[in-house]
Amino acid sequence: MAHAHHKTDSHTVDFQVDPVVLELGQRFVDAGHELSLVGGPVRDLFLGRTSPDLDFTTDATPDQTVALIKKWADNFWDIGRAFGTIGMRKAGFQIEITTYRAEAYDPDSRKPVVAFGSSLTDDLLRRDFTINAMALKLPSMELVDPFGGVRDLHASLLATPGAPEASFSDDPLRMMRAARFASQLGVSVRDDVREAMTNMADRIRIISAERVRDELVKLISGARPRVGVDLLVDTGLAEHVLPEVSALRLEADEHHRHKDVYQHSLQVLEQAAELETDGEGPVPGPDFILRFAALMHDVGKPATRRFEPGGAVSFRHHDMVGAKLTTKRMKALRFDNDTIKAVARLVELHMRFYGYGDAGWTDSAVRRYVTDAGPQLERLHRLTRSDVTTRNQRKADRLSFAYDDLEARIAALREQESLDAVRPDLDGARIMELLGLKPGPLVGRAYKFLLNERMEHGPLPVDEAEARLLRWWGEQPESAPAAPEDGQSPAGVEPSPVEESQ
Repeated sequence: MAHAHHKTDSHTVDFQVDPVVLELGQRFVDAGHELSLVGGPVRDLFLGRTSPDLDFTTDATPDQTVALIKKWADNFWDIGRAFGTIGMRKAGFQIEITTYRAEAYDPDSRKPVVAFGSSLTDDLLRRDFTINAMALKLPSMELVDPFGGVRDLHASLLATPGAPEASFSDDPLRMMRAARFASQLGVSVRDDVREAMTNMADRIRIISAERVRDELVKLISGARPRVGVDLLVDTGLAEHVLPEVSALRLEADEHHRHKDVYQHSLQVLEQAAELETDGEGPVPGPDFILRFAALMHDVGKPATRRFEPGGAVSFRHHDMVGAKLTTKRMKALRFDNDTIKAVARLVELHMRFYGYGDAGWTDSAVRRYVTDAGPQLERLHRLTRSDVTTRNQRKADRLSFAYDDLEARIAALREQESLDAVRPDLDGARIMELLGLKPGPLVGRAYKFLLNERMEHGPLPVDEAEARLLRWWGEQPESAPAAPEDGQSPAGVEPSPVEESQ
């Protein structure tokens, strides 16, 4: 490990740099070129963090870079050559070397117009924030910090190397990155940066949904997601990328009869993050699905708010409406289907527990809760517990004890039977044999009937299950084996509760 002392105004920093970094620097200098470690890796040196991803910048052209590293790297790729970037692996590090840029962006395009430059300072000027616009010259280890990145890092301040308007015109996604860094690094955003974000928020619309999504995931998964979300909403960026969250700022009615849904949602997000587990536990943090469901769980409230006679406020079916809105927004942001389904299911189920404390549930209702939650059960436990933000301690304790009780019930039922995969007591082959059916819709109906019996009564002995199936079959108006051809259910057969809840 190579060490270098760097003295700033009041701080001496002891950099530890892997020999691979110095070796690479020496290769470029020997060939008459400059090479500097740049951006995130330099920032991380000050923060005492290390990363296997290293970014370098050089005055060498992409072709010259390839010639210098071809024999040295374990392997390399030039997919980014048009943008000046050559990638490689060496000794476990993923390395990117980019030719100095003197970059011009077309203001109405999503794509940068690339012009190569010859000056390190010019290259640093076009980077997003001062804390990412520092370079470490190699192999001399001289720090180049023309825009006060070290100063801003010590002050935990996010500022831009030039005018923020110029930086955000270059790439409007940088406004999202500002909010992401506020969440990840705990930095506050300088006033002129916040003002530029507010004035230019609508420019985010030219950025692809995929790039916006990736920044949002990093923001939500950061150390202080509440701060990042709040910045998006305050600056108006959320109006374009997450309008459902901005809409949570309901004007309270004159009697303040219900709490601020927006602040409540931010608190639930924070509380959910605190309930994540370590890598060994069921919900290792940071867990984007749990956190995003916590943020979105009440987005159905603005559309369902009603002022009732007598002064009460209701939000009927806001869980179902919220699940639909969440699905629509995540599709627009190009999330994958599994992630969308998981988040939407949590939003849909977040109110289900509230019937538990009041009425008490049958074993059948507990089974349904587990079955409906499916693989999201551990997240649902955490979301439901996080959804208590009342200052009334007695109410909070009552809900918490009730949820403890529900979890204990689930555990007890789990011991009696394997709840995770509730299956009917007879399989399709036995159903067809018993009822003399060929494969078709009637077999599915019989299967659903048995699944419902299993939900209501738990596991049954085989002979008992067969007797119930035959009894049910005898009650069907068309119990002749000739099943309807068109896939219609026999007349007069009510759909089972299971069917309705799918």
